[in-house]
Amino acid sequence: MVKRTSIHDLQGWDDAPDLDHLVKDKRSGKRATPAKARRRNRRYENRLLNAQVNELIEPDDDDGEAL
Repeated sequence: MVKRTSIHDLQGWDDAPDLDHLVKDKRSGKRATPAKARRRNRRYENRLLNAQVNELIEPDDDDGEAL
């Protein structure tokens, strides 16, 4: 079985054009309609992009210094 999509799957902006391949739906055969599958994939694509934007806005600093 395919693992769930994680926000860590998108390593950087270079991977953004491949969102269709990064988003994995492990329940694809169990969705009621194809529209619900597309909606789910769109939601996870947006989740990946928002996590990347938040990482740019608030980078994870180990030393606690502001930029």
